[in-house]
Amino acid sequence: MKKERIALGIFVLLAALCLVAYQFLSPKPADGTKEITVNVVHLAGEETSYTFTTQAEYLRQALEEQKLVSGSESEYGLWVQTVDGETANEANQEWWGYDVNGVRAEYGVDSQPVHDGDVFLFTLNVGW
Repeated sequence: MKKERIALGIFVLLAALCLVAYQFLSPKPADGTKEITVNVVHLAGEETSYTFTTQAEYLRQALEEQKLVSGSESEYGLWVQTVDGETANEANQEWWGYDVNGVRAEYGVDSQPVHDGDVFLFTLNVGW
């Protein structure tokens, strides 16, 4: 019984440490006006680019302000299904992915912070 209590205590302590680490290490949004660029690569290879200013702290808000994305809500936030008027066809295993400043995004659009000068590249991909 004593070993179980010690194990439970260690588990609770580790969980608390992980939560604190996440709070300190997760990227933070920037306050104020930011100029960002959103590039879109459509399935046919056509590319479009939008540069605009926003007060948004997170990418979803900035994209929705410009009416560049839509999708459905999931337990993880917005599942982006349409970008710049093109909708991914899930029956064909199409999906939208995005990069932030040339690096594959680690967060969904709901939790992706926006900073001045950021460049986002949305690409319509085929295949899981």
